[in-house]
Amino acid sequence: QVQLVESGGGLVQAGGSLRLSCAASGRTFSSYTMGWFRQAPGKAREFVAVISRSGGSTNYGDSVKGRFTISRDNAKNTVDLQMNSLNAEDTAVYYCAAGPNSWSSSTRQYHYSYWGQGTQVTVSS
Repeated sequence: QVQLVESGGGLVQAGGSLRLSCAASGRTFSSYTMGWFRQAPGKAREFVAVISRSGGSTNYGDSVKGRFTISRDNAKNTVDLQMNSLNAEDTAVYYCAAGPNSWSSSTRQYHYSYWGQGTQVTVSS
């Protein structure tokens, strides 16, 4: 069982930056692939980024490539999402998720067994 708690959301102007963090409980954090998803009002939940167990591999959704960076610290049981050059289209609730070590499905919601409660990011234009 893994419990995930996101933090770091808030209101930011377009062009600004935010850093989200996700803290995980349990001693098996390093065994999970960790992902970030987001959901804007009236839209489906969207894949944002994923990082492998060791942190050696990452993947990003097309809409955030080159602007967002995912990282993890297995000693601290945290996974972060650094978001730069934010625009209004990035406004959403952001969720972190933990899943098994299967890279091929790691951009899919069904891959993930555990989800956080979400943190709101609002970008004003």
